[in-house]
Amino acid sequence: MKQEIDFIKFNPTQNMTVLVKTDHPAETYPHIAAQIMSYDNVYAEQVGFIGGAVKQEAAAHLQMAGGEFCGNACMALAAYIASEKELESYEFTEIMLEVSGTDQLIRCQVKKQQKNEYFCQVTMPVPQQIEQRTIKYEGIDMDIVIVRYREFIHIVIEVEAFDEAMRKRAQALARLLGLTLGDKLIGILLYKSQSNELAPLIFVPQVDSLIWERGCGSGTASVGAYLAWSRQREIVQHIKQPGGAIKVMAQWNGVELERITIEGSVGIVAQGKAFIDA
Repeated sequence: MKQEIDFIKFNPTQNMTVLVKTDHPAETYPHIAAQIMSYDNVYAEQVGFIGGAVKQEAAAHLQMAGGEFCGNACMALAAYIASEKELESYEFTEIMLEVSGTDQLIRCQVKKQQKNEYFCQVTMPVPQQIEQRTIKYEGIDMDIVIVRYREFIHIVIEVEAFDEAMRKRAQALARLLGLTLGDKLIGILLYKSQSNELAPLIFVPQVDSLIWERGCGSGTASVGAYLAWSRQREIVQHIKQPGGAIKVMAQWNGVELERITIEGSVGIVAQGKAFIDA
């Protein structure tokens, strides 16, 4: 028996995102997401579910399939809400969202650029802790930076090149950390500091999704946080990724990180009904 799902598909820096509009029990989210993400269905890198917000100041609640936080999905939902408001070209609106994986309300400023294209600036969660460590992994000493949030963790590794050996090492490390840490999301962020290039690997254990994303909003925020923390100053940087650049601004008050925002564009590329096995 097939189940009908109302969906919208978005393109935030080619990090293809599907948001589900229909109501479903939370325990079915991983099953629905796995089918929608598959090559023979709608096909995407991640799936979120739109619900009503608890807090009055929030316009909606975004629940990712694995309970993780996702910056690009926040941009996608903000763009969708803005599209429902029927903004004129270059008109701004501000939208507050409740989002899984963080207890902070997420502030999104959205500007319509052209039909179904929106520019978004999103205030991101500030990491709870940043620390640098040297670990021995697969017989190699690796310098890593741990960027920890309430329910997810990012590991920044500065590299000279995105070679196949390093990619395989990153994938194995992501799965190992997924088994041992209990976080809702593990990100391994390979970063070339000389060219400001990022190769983001995102592992969501709940839906067993391990993807080299073409653009990662929360990963971009973590790289900005790392740069501000390590240099002890404000950072404004375009971080280049396979799907395009995302801009990060990380404010440093002399003692700690104060605020992190990311900016990027989002296209609404499709909406309709998906049919999945119930």
